[in-house]
Order: sequence, then C-alpha cells, then structure tokens
Amino acid sequence: MQLANLDYIIIILFLIITLVIGIYASRQAGKSTKDYFLSGNNMPWWMLGISMVATTFSADTPNLVTDIVRENGVAGNWAWWAFLLTGMLTVFIYSRLWRRAGIVTDLEFYELRYSGGEASFLRGFRAIYLGVFFNVVIMATVMLAGIKIGSVMLGLSGIQTVLLVSIVTVFYASIGGLRGVILTDFFQFILSMIGMIIASIFIVKMPEIGSLNALFTHENVAEKIDFLPDMDNKSLWIELLIIPLAVQWWSTWYPGSEPGGGGYVAQRMLSTKDESGAVKATLLFNIAHYALRPWPWILIALASLIVFPDLDSLAAAFPQINENIIGNDLAFPAMLSLLPAGLKGLLLASLIAALMSTISTHLNWGASYVVNDMYGRFIKPDATEKEKVMYGKISTIILMIFAGYLAIRLQTAKQSFDLLLQIGAGTGLIFILRWFWWRINAYSEIVAMIVSFVIAIVFSIFDAEGIEIATHVKLVSGVLITTLAWIITTYITPATNTETLKSFYLKIKPKGSGWEKVKISLNESELNELESNNDPSLSNQIIMMLLGTVLVYAALFGTGSLLYGNYGNMILFFVILIVSVLGLFKLNRQ
Repeated sequence: MQLANLDYIIIILFLIITLVIGIYASRQAGKSTKDYFLSGNNMPWWMLGISMVATTFSADTPNLVTDIVRENGVAGNWAWWAFLLTGMLTVFIYSRLWRRAGIVTDLEFYELRYSGGEASFLRGFRAIYLGVFFNVVIMATVMLAGIKIGSVMLGLSGIQTVLLVSIVTVFYASIGGLRGVILTDFFQFILSMIGMIIASIFIVKMPEIGSLNALFTHENVAEKIDFLPDMDNKSLWIELLIIPLAVQWWSTWYPGSEPGGGGYVAQRMLSTKDESGAVKATLLFNIAHYALRPWPWILIALASLIVFPDLDSLAAAFPQINENIIGNDLAFPAMLSLLPAGLKGLLLASLIAALMSTISTHLNWGASYVVNDMYGRFIKPDATEKEKVMYGKISTIILMIFAGYLAIRLQTAKQSFDLLLQIGAGTGLIFILRWFWWRINAYSEIVAMIVSFVIAIVFSIFDAEGIEIATHVKLVSGVLITTLAWIITTYITPATNTETLKSFYLKIKPKGSGWEKVKISLNESELNELESNNDPSLSNQIIMMLLGTVLVYAALFGTGSLLYGNYGNMILFFVILIVSVLGLFKLNRQ
C-alpha cells in the first residue's frame, strides 16, 4: 500500500510532537523515584483518567474487537464488557483504599498487608512474574497488532515495525518517566479517538457499504448486531454472556481490569493528589473505556464482513503477508488500508499513538516493579534515588527488547487474550477479599498464582496435542481448582501476625465485618481513630458500584441503539442512564 506525502508528513509531525512532550517531561522525571514512577503526585485526576483510557486504547484492542465481532457478533464483546463490574468495584470501593495506602507500587501492598519472609518473597517474586514475564507477554500482544498494521499498511516486516516503534517509545518513556507517559497519553488519546471516529464514518460511506442502514441489513452483518447472544443457542449464551458476567469478572486477573484494582490502574490511583482524585480518575476511565470508545471499532469490524467476508479474501487481498498471522483480527488494518491519502496518515498516526501509549505505560509500570520492588528492596536497599532512576531507564530498554522478540512469534490477538485470562483464572477473588478478610495471607496468594499458572500450562499442552476443550470450560475449571486450592491453603497456613494486621487495618480503614477479630484487639484511642473514617458504608458502596455499572451499560447500548436507528430503545437506555446518575448523586451526598 502506497502512502502519499501528506500521510508521511502527518506521521512525522506526530512523532516529533511525541518526542517534544517526552523531552519536556524529562525536566522533572529524574529527581526521584516518586517523580519518575508517580509523577510527583501532582497530576490532575482527569489527565490520569484519560491516561488509563489511552493505555487500554492499544493498537491490539481494535484488532481484538474485530476478531470477536467477526466470530461471535457484537454480543461477543461481553468477554470484555463484563469487566465493567470489576472497574466499578474499583471506583467506588478500592480507589480510596489504594490511595490511602500511600505506597509507590501496588506490590508494596504485600509487606503492608502480610508479614514474615513469605510476604517479602511474594513481593519480590511478583515483581519479576508481573513486572517482567507477564508484562512482556502483554507488550508483545500489543506489538503483534503493530506488526499486523505495519505489514498491511506500510509493507514493513515484523522486525522493522518492532524497531521503529521501540526506539521512539523507549526514548520518551525512559527520559520522561510517568509524567512523560501521562502527557503523551493525553495527546495520543485525543488523536486516536478523532482518527477512529473519522475512519468509521468514511468506511460506512464507502460504495461497498453505503450507509448505516445498508450495513446493518446486509446478509453478512444482520445476524451479528444483537447486543445479546442468540437465546436459542444455549452453549453460545453460556459462553458469551453467563460465564463473563457470573464468573469471569471477579475471578480472573487481566491487565487494566484487575479485581480490586492493581497494576497500572493502581499506579494511576497512587499518583493522584488525594482519595477524591483517585475515585474521579477511575470513574472517568471506566466511562470512557466502555461507553465512549467501542462503537467506531465495532462499525469497522461489521463493515469488514462485507469487504472481506472470510480469511481467504484477506489472504487474497494481501498475498505478501505471512500466512501465520492471517486471522480475523487482520481485517481491522485491512479496512484502514482502504482510506484515502491524508486520512490514511491520520489513522496510522492514531494507531501508532495507541500502540505507544500502551507500551510506554507498561514499560514504566514494569520498570517500577523491577526497581522499587526488586532492586531497591532486595539487591541494594541503600541505593540512591539517582541510582534507582538510572536502573529504571535501563529496565525500560531491556523490557522492550524482550517484548519485541516475543511479538514476532505470536499469531493472533484473541489467542493472547485467552491465554492471559487463563493464567489469571481463580486469582481474582483473593484480590477482592484480601482488603476485607483478615485471614487471607501471603501463602494464599502464592498458591493461587502457582496453581493458576500450572493449569494454564496444562491446557496449553492439551491444545498442542489436539485435545479440544471449550475456552469457557477451561476458564471455569481453572477458577474452581485455583479457588479451592487457595481457600484450603488459607486455613491450613499461619495467619499474618496481629501487629501487621492492626497496622494495616488502622491505616486503610476498610469497611465490613471481616476485620472484627482484629477490631476487638484495638484500644480506645485506636477505635476513635477508626471512627474518623467517613467513607460510605460498604452496602452503599456496593449499591453505587451497581448504579455505575447500569449507567455505563445504558450509555453503551443507548449509543448503539442510536446508530441502529432503534430510537425507542435509545430513549429507554438514556432514561435509565439519567436515573442512575441521579441515584449516584443522592448516595454521594449522603
């Protein structure tokens, strides 16, 4: 595919602006690890919220959504829409608790909540497990999307794409720290949203499609547009809706949708000025993530069913592409290749922006684990702030090298999505309960992490041997086995020592009855300190979480109904949205 000079000018201008922002941010980033990894706790909440959205607006996400829609229709998106429940739980319950912890990374939580050598081991192990291995897989998945986009739209090889993106991203992520990441995220998100909206409008108006009505009534598309799976197909209903809503959202660990918060979402909450900022930032993130962004991707995915109805048509249209990476997710960059000059450059710039925003966040997040929770905690505890910032920059470069190597060996976005879900299956409930039940200990988390990983490996071996097991069956099996293992472990291993539990309880002030055993050991002054906590009751927080969930789903499906031309449903959904907003305001005032 040939690009016009205008396209190259737009892309080069984007790269220059990105580098300038990184250089600007570097003036503050090198002072301390708090500046480098938490942007000095002085970034506005709305910018942190948009940074979270930009990170999840990665180049692989539209590819993944396209893969899902082509396979299972719009209803297939419940595989990730269900995580809204997790997000709202974080907004109304966990965001305050994380910000109250006052730590640099979420891994410091382990030595705040647990005691003994097992707590230190867990912190160090997860620094490598999440910050390096798991993080590299995530970045490689994102980079895989970049490789597919580069091969379709620029004719680049996988290695060329990896080198091009890596050099620029590593430069501004390493010199600017989190401040540089957040500032570039803001710019990149605006560009990405504008590009996707314009692209979806142009594609729908292409002669092959004509209009929204022609798109939705086309024989290849008409059966793919329902919000819910076909109720007559029991297995599809269970796999696409029941499992995500009943099991997946609370039981699995997935980056950006961690039960109880965590990862780069926790990093952003810890970076806010106060608890109120943490709540607002995560609320903005969830509204934008689930209600604002999906429809341009969905429209392009549905349109691809008309232009490229099957994989053979994709292979025929792009014979130069390695057959190993031809999948339904390739249809997204294939559709963008049909855009005119200028718009093509804008879309390429927006996709590069989405790719870089995700990778830069994961580089900074992973480096924070390596430096703060491994190097500074176990290797050289007396390291100076300057040394730790230097090792943060070195870690950023090394993580990018590993991710680029792995990206060249992956095949499809859905493959990676399923693998990440399976590895985290069964661990989610621990991350929810550990704040509210004193009995959970470090051994609980260690066993859950090991068992879920082993199960994922076993199922991978089954796949390699040709033993077919449905994805939802593997997920539920992993959840049940892992949950049973860590619950048994919790009861047969020693509890966290009382002083650590008391310290955690007084610092975090969690609601609920799961800390009664600790509460009865407190003296009068400590009990008075607890009374100073004016958080809403746990029951009110759960009600707010449910109202927030209804609000976002109403916005999502109300927008979809508007696009479908179903104005009766649109009005119904927007009435539900307004009622939910009023309910939240009322509970918040109380």
